[in-house]
Parts: sequence; C-alpha cells; structure tokens
Amino acid sequence: MNPRLSYVLLVGAAVIIFVLSCVLLSRGRQSPSCESQPRIVEKAGSTSQSLVFADLTPAELAQVVRYLRGSLGVRLVDASRAEPSDSCIASVELQVPAKAEVLRFLDGAGARPPREALAVLYFGNQPEPNVTEYVVGPLPTPVYHRDVTVQKYGGKVPYHRRPMLGSEYEQVGAFLKTVAFAAAPTFLKEVFEDDGTNTVTLTAAPRGFQSGDRVTWFVLFQNVSGFFVHPVGLEVLVDHSSLDTSQWAVSRVFYNGRYYRAMEQLESAYVQGRISVEKVGKAPRDGDFSSMKPRAPAAALFPLQFEPQGPRYSVRNNHVLFQGWSFAFGMSVHRGLRLFDVRHKGERVAYEISVQEALSVYGSNCPGGMSTRYMDGSFGIGRYASPLVRGVDCPYLATYLDVHYLAHSQVSQVSKSALCIFEQNLGSPLRRHYSNLQSLYYGGLVNSALVVRSIATVGNYDYVWDFIFYQNGAIEGKVQATGYVTSSFLHGDGLRYGSRVWEHTLGTIHTHSVNYKVDLDVGGVKNSLVAHDMAFEMARAPWSPEQQIERPRLAKKVLDTEDQAAFRLQAKMPRYIYFAANSKNKWGHQRGYRIQITSSAGDHVPEGSSMERAISWARYQLAVTRRKEEEPTSTSIYNQNDPWTPTVAFADFINNETITNEDLVAWISVGFLHVPHAEDVPNTVTVGNGVGFFLRPYNYFDEDPSVDSPDSVYFSSEEDAGECGANPLACLPHATACTPHLPPFRYGGFRNLSLARPPGGI
Repeated sequence: MNPRLSYVLLVGAAVIIFVLSCVLLSRGRQSPSCESQPRIVEKAGSTSQSLVFADLTPAELAQVVRYLRGSLGVRLVDASRAEPSDSCIASVELQVPAKAEVLRFLDGAGARPPREALAVLYFGNQPEPNVTEYVVGPLPTPVYHRDVTVQKYGGKVPYHRRPMLGSEYEQVGAFLKTVAFAAAPTFLKEVFEDDGTNTVTLTAAPRGFQSGDRVTWFVLFQNVSGFFVHPVGLEVLVDHSSLDTSQWAVSRVFYNGRYYRAMEQLESAYVQGRISVEKVGKAPRDGDFSSMKPRAPAAALFPLQFEPQGPRYSVRNNHVLFQGWSFAFGMSVHRGLRLFDVRHKGERVAYEISVQEALSVYGSNCPGGMSTRYMDGSFGIGRYASPLVRGVDCPYLATYLDVHYLAHSQVSQVSKSALCIFEQNLGSPLRRHYSNLQSLYYGGLVNSALVVRSIATVGNYDYVWDFIFYQNGAIEGKVQATGYVTSSFLHGDGLRYGSRVWEHTLGTIHTHSVNYKVDLDVGGVKNSLVAHDMAFEMARAPWSPEQQIERPRLAKKVLDTEDQAAFRLQAKMPRYIYFAANSKNKWGHQRGYRIQITSSAGDHVPEGSSMERAISWARYQLAVTRRKEEEPTSTSIYNQNDPWTPTVAFADFINNETITNEDLVAWISVGFLHVPHAEDVPNTVTVGNGVGFFLRPYNYFDEDPSVDSPDSVYFSSEEDAGECGANPLACLPHATACTPHLPPFRYGGFRNLSLARPPGGI
C-alpha cells in the first residue's frame, strides 16, 4: 500500500475516534434537570390565618385612597405634586390589629379581626395645618374612618413635624436653582463650571435647632455616579418653613471653611478676589474613582448554590414553612421588614420581630455633616426596599417577591423582587464530633438555615436586613451596611472628623444604631425576665481543707421591674438574659429563650443634648418593658423633623412597672462606629459591618431539636463511609447529578422609579 495513503487513513481514523470520544464523553457529562420533591403540606388554615398580617394589596390601597378622597370633605392633591399649603395623602399601609384580637383569632376562639389601613394625611390648607392619622376600614370596601392621632400621640401632630415629601425636595431644588444660585452666577460658573445640571444636593437633618424650625442645610456634590464622595465645598442653609414657597430664603452659605450671610455676599467676595477658591477637578459622568463599573475582565463563574430536589421551604402568600418553623412576614412602609406569629413545631415563640429604626449620627467641620442625625424611618425604610439582583443580593435561585407600597403619591408603587427567601448552607457544621477515643465515629449536622432578606437603599447607605432561622430553634436578626459613605469637603482641621479618602474628600466619622422590637411569647403570653451569669466563689477543697479553690458558680436573678431590665449602652449586662415561661422542661428548668446581642455600638448622643429624647431608645443595648398597644413602636416618623419635642420618646416607656409574669417586649439596639478609610472607596463593603442579635432556646426544649433534622451524618469505623447506605454524603454524587433550572436574568428595578426621588437621595 502506498505509504502516503496509509498515513492519510491513519490520520482519518484518529480524527474519527477523537470525535466519537468527545461525543460519548459529552453525553456522559450531560445531567438531567433537577426534579422537585413533593411540595410541603401546610396545616389547613395556616396560610389564610397569616393574611391577618399581610401587606395591603394594590387594589386595597386604591380603595383606601378612593374612600379618603370622597369622605373627608377636603380637597386632596396628589402628594407627588403637592405644595406645602395643600392637603394630601402621605402614606397608607396595613393597620395591624390589636394583639389580643389576633391571638383570639389565631388560636381558634375568636373572629377574624377586620382588615384596616393606617393612612397618614398632611393638612396644609387648614387654619391650623397638621398631620392626622386615620384608621380606615373594613377592607376591601371601606365604610368608616377614625382619627387616631390624639389616641396615639396625646395630641395633634404639628405640621412642621411632617416628613418631607418628594415634591418638597423638588421645590427646594427649584428654589436653589432659580433663586439662590441665580444670585451668584459668576462664582458658580467659574468655580464649578455650573451649567445647571452638573451638581446635586444632599439634605441634612434634623432641620434647625428648636421645635418649629424647618431650616435645612443642603450640601452640593458633583452630579456623577457615586456623587456622595464628590463634594465641591458649597453648602446652603434654606429656610423652607413657610407654606408659601415664594417666602423661602437662604439663611446662610458655607464655602471652603467660611460662612456667608447669603449667596449675594459670596458672589461679591468672589468677584472682589476675597475668597480662597479650591477648584475641584471635573469628574467624568461615571464618577471615576467612585464608579462601580467592573475593572477586571470576566473570569470563572462564582460558586452557585442550588437545591437538587427543589426548595425545602414553602412560601404561600405571606406565610413561610421551613422544617419546624412557620411565620408570617410583611413590610412596613416606614420601618421595613417585620415578622409575625413565629412558631416552632406549631408552638408560638414570638408574636412580632420587627425593625424599628436606623440612626446615623455624623461628625464634620462642615455644617451639613456636623448637623446630620438621620432617622431613616422618617424617610421610609420599607418604601426604599430596593429591587434585588438575582445572584448578587441573594442566591440566584432564591424565591423573589414584590413589595407594594403607597407613599408620596395617590397611586401605589411596586418594588420588583424587593424581598427574597432562600435556604443557605452556611459552610460550617451546626454541630459535630470526631471521636478518636475508645469508639471511633464521626457525627455531624449540616448548618443549613432559612434566610428572609430585604435591602433598603436610603440615600447613600444600603442596609441588608436578614432574619435567619436555624435548625436548632435559634433565630438571628442581622443588619449589614454597604453603599456609599457620606462625605464633606476637606478643609482646615477636617482630619479630626474622619479620613481623607480622595483629593478633596473627607470621609466623615459616624455611628450606626439600629433598633428592633422583639415580642417573645415563650410558652405563652406571660413571661418573666431572668438573668444568669457567672461568679467566682472561694471554697476549701473537701479532700484537702488547707487548700482553696476558686470555683465558678451560677448566679441567678429575676429582673422584676422595667428599670432593672433597662441596660445602658456601655453598662455591663448579664451574659445570659432570657424570657422565662411559666412551664418547665423535662429536667425541671423554666423554659426560655435567650437574647444574645452581637454589636459594637459607638457612644450615644449625650443625654444633655436637646434632641436626645427623640432617639432615647439608643441609650440602651437592651430594654424590656410590659407590652402595651399604646407603645407599638420605639420612635415616630415625626421625630426626625422635630427631635426637640419628640412625638414618641422611648425613655417614657421605662417607668419601673413590674415585668414579672407579664406580656413582655424586648427592645434591642445594635450598631457600630464607622471611621471611613481608603477602602471605603468606591463604596463600603459588608464584611465587618454587620451587627445583630440571636434568640436562642434556653431550656426551651428537652434536647437540641435539630436531632430531628434529616441532614444528620453519622458513620463509624466499622462501616464503609463511601457506601451510600452508611453515609448520606456518599449519595450526593448520584443524588445531585442534575443541572438546576436557571431562569433567565431579568431586572425591573428601574421601572418603578416614576416618582421623583428626593434630590441626591435623602
């Protein structure tokens, strides 16, 4: 045979063999789609019962608006275009029924409470302008409303306390552009290259120094991506207290370390050369150093979490089931994520676990920064629950739910996929032991937990809110901070108040404080508060009396009053504090749930401050009070704009009432000090910026309830750990040899921004 022909045939055969091998190998690598296991069976009635806590639907919100417009005898302007002198609906959300009514319904003896809404209205066109709150019901077809303002707050809410609407921010923006900035055209043109679009403002708050003030510092930044770290050095104090916007005025101007009476004075000083000008280089639209655009090319994909046999949890309406857990969830437009009727194996552990407030207190040598104490509930933690990005904000295959709300408009809005629920393998054992003494075995349990998450973007900061349910009966409340730091223009002694993070940018020192309400019902509604700790005692050794032993002993104390149960921020607190039931476990101990706080809170505002009572919840790392319907929240949305005469002062809740064998509520404060640093550019990471608390069973059970988990692993030295029958982990290669169904990535997070947001966020 021709050698050349032989060579060609051999090469051809090799190619055919290679192709066939690739086909066979690729077929071998193909995995079937993951099949879902049978759906979780819910107890009859549990889902419909949870609807008593469900957020209002768009149809219900529309019905409430329609009813109010036709029943109050007052012309209501849409809040999205309201003038301060108009009347409008500021917000509508669910009015949670009284606890006693709900428990009678949930526990089978009472009727379903009427479904009602809570509406906040601004009445600016009345002889005495005020804010009024109405309960409207019953839904879905309202026929009544009742004014609950005096009942809740002891009097009418003065109009100056109202949170600013988006329309008022727009009106301030128009005032700055057409009146204030028009008085300094040369300065703005030559120093900032102002064209009317290249700067944005950020509001400070509170607004003044005394009750009745509505005077706000607005800080100017370059209008670029991540503008919060692009200050230009100009800040303007606007008096917008008048209901007539034509009467608004500039009260003071600050530029590069100096104060001026008005923009005209700043313009005159500049034209005459009496100003020290610090020109800031014009940043590109993407913000340059503040841009979050990727700087590295795409690489191998990050790890993907999926459920090979489908989700092991169930979400129906606002009701969730996960192993032994069940609970209802909702979203307050002002306060954010909240849970109700939390049960473990059918027994109620907590009636309510909810976010109350997020506070930031800033320092600076610029007026806007040094006067800022943001109370985010006033701006709307739930309202600003941001749409979540699949695969980044939550696992790709999490369950995503929309959030509907009505605020600053007569039309409800939707935040698409603003809440996610997922089960997560935390990558470490919940418990384990490797026995290498006497018998040889390994026993362990996968630490898989259910997470309920929302992320609120309130201006510059993004808060990641988690409630986490563990297999051992523990619940974790956790918040992580990310987003952008707020900055001041670097001048003078600025480094006393933070760190330089760019050429003209001072990352300003600030504290974060977050308050939670935890209404535990351990073994029933009536609980007591008990403290356990350790103390050393001196004892003589019984077998050698001449020797002493310092032995730890258990120190026990029942905290009988609210005063005893109020622990100041930096005070020593017993390491074990728990809600104790009237029942005992198998071993004779009072069944309980322990409160364990994980926090590194900074110092609180001095109590001598004129505004401290408005944020007095932050005095305490923990305070336990008797539960009262008239004390539903630790603060008020009206405290931000009048902290000097707070509408709700938490300190008043603590009045030494007895808390033994009563319905109790724990108010938990967590937080941390943030000294911005170079690594906060472009923006802050969540690592190390998370705080929270655990609710842990403490003799509540007779043994760890996770012994019933199907995720347990056990094998001994006498077994072949590689055999599927001996070790469930050995079954994984076959059981998980499937390809998860990944729905296409979509994002609707920019479609719901039809309403104007406050200029520069908040």
